[in-house]
Amino acid sequence: MTIRIAPSILSANFAALGEDIRKVEEAGAHLLHVDVMDGHFVPNITIGPPVVKSIRKATNLALDVHLMISDPDRYVPAFVDAGAMTLTVHAEATVHLDRTLNFIRSQNVGVGVSLNPATPLTAVEHALGLADMLLIMTVNPGFGGQKFIPYTVEKIRHARRLIEERNYGCIIEVDGGIDANTLPDVVKAGAEVFVAGSAIFHAPDPARKVKELLEIAASVRYDRGYV
Repeated sequence: MTIRIAPSILSANFAALGEDIRKVEEAGAHLLHVDVMDGHFVPNITIGPPVVKSIRKATNLALDVHLMISDPDRYVPAFVDAGAMTLTVHAEATVHLDRTLNFIRSQNVGVGVSLNPATPLTAVEHALGLADMLLIMTVNPGFGGQKFIPYTVEKIRHARRLIEERNYGCIIEVDGGIDANTLPDVVKAGAEVFVAGSAIFHAPDPARKVKELLEIAASVRYDRGYV
């Protein structure tokens, strides 16, 4: 599996966002995770397509846009036009998940589907063949800096086994409370892309923290028998 780090700009300094992005890009980050919240699906409001468009001009990194919003179909074209490379929607936020994932695919961008911590894998089991990425939330979405929820490790392991057994092409991304302490557990369980916000941007040296997390992830291997 290819390990990738995706810094989340939710925890960046928005007064110096371009500079923060430059630091993590030069340090070896693979993606830039962009959290979009609407104050309805989650209890917070963040950014919309105009900010994503500005970010697109400030970096060569692929934009991993996470739509934590109700009625995501309505906004998919706007975020594609703004420069999203992958669009992830929550299974809990759409009534017709199959239709939504196919709609995103029709926009010629990567397709992601996300699950909140307490939502079972069965909610997406039959749609995973339509996705490029399964994003497993390891905190309840809405705010940065939350504590990692331990039982999500078992969900990651089950998801990895399901993907392998059915030969699906999607990768597993994790988001929430990812830092030097929790990273080894999610790698062992089978995750491949790691979203980290506070751990990176609240560190004294964000670039150094990116390199540290990459080194930790590289030192651990997926363990099928873990948990």
